[in-house]
Amino acid sequence: MSDKTSADIQLIQRIIPHRYPFLLVDKVRDIVDAQSAVGIKNVTMNEPHFQGHFPGTPIMPGVTIVEAMAQTAAVMVGVAKDLADKDFLVYFMAIDSAKFRRKVVPGDVLELHVTTKRGGGKVWKFHGRAEVEGELACEAEFTAMMDLPK
Repeated sequence: MSDKTSADIQLIQRIIPHRYPFLLVDKVRDIVDAQSAVGIKNVTMNEPHFQGHFPGTPIMPGVTIVEAMAQTAAVMVGVAKDLADKDFLVYFMAIDSAKFRRKVVPGDVLELHVTTKRGGGKVWKFHGRAEVEGELACEAEFTAMMDLPK
């Protein structure tokens, strides 16, 4: 168990292997053990997916919002279980009940609220809510296999 309640970009990169252009969370705060956390994604026009999604009307793809929620969950577990620098990998197993309610565009600050529904072993289930200024942008449940180092 860790007593840390946040992760800056340096700690995030020590926990999960994602890098540009697929590192989709800038900070994780309000970490409560491996039970809940809030990820922060600052959405900027510099991101490569905006070149084609969509030219002239940049919208963050829904799948990248779900991925950002999953990365937040992985960082939360990594912080709680002190997994920095330990070759921690996480694999999607399922995405359920995904709903998209608001466009996410450059200039938005995406708050990624994740809670653990089931966890502790190899297979974990999470609920995620992505919000911009308190307004729901995306909601989903997702299951992941945590390849925890021994």
